[in-house]
Amino acid sequence: MEHSTIIQSQIEESIRVKEQLLPSLLPNISAAGNVLVDSLRNDGTLFFCGNGGSSCDASHIAAELVVRYKSGNERKAIPAIALNSDQAVLTACSNDYGYEFLFQRQVQAFGKQKDVFVGLTTSGNSQNIILAVEEAKKIGMKVVLLLGGDGGKLKGKADVEMIVPSKVTARIQESHILIGHILCSIIEKELFGLD
Repeated sequence: MEHSTIIQSQIEESIRVKEQLLPSLLPNISAAGNVLVDSLRNDGTLFFCGNGGSSCDASHIAAELVVRYKSGNERKAIPAIALNSDQAVLTACSNDYGYEFLFQRQVQAFGKQKDVFVGLTTSGNSQNIILAVEEAKKIGMKVVLLLGGDGGKLKGKADVEMIVPSKVTARIQESHILIGHILCSIIEKELFGLD
């Protein structure tokens, strides 16, 4: 069966959404890079999280920082943690307190004022990320959010937010991982002089 129409329409839609990122989000992506770099220069840790596909993107970005982003860029590991990776914490917190407290409890346990909380949510309405943002602010952490659509309930709640101008979850997630990769590049360039 021929699928060229599906293939072409989705690639073209993805390109259109990404083309909108440059004029609308360039200053925000740069500002987010500065927030992350400033934290790392002050021995801070970057805490990433998301739900579903966004949890995989959060883990992906954290892994790029702990290991390396670009092949051949040899540098020391960068302290980045994906809060959606510990199965015991995920299941215990969900069972004992409720899934909405999952990230909030971990921010409370590990977060310090010099750290940054980075939340990924395509809707901007994920209650577990909303509560984690509130907790991070209580601690005095900086908050960076990757959102989609109209930004949802989290719009205006971060030090820096990047709202992908799309209502299609797949297109938002594709753009979030692009933004995550750009942030990795900024960090490697600023901290280690790597291109």
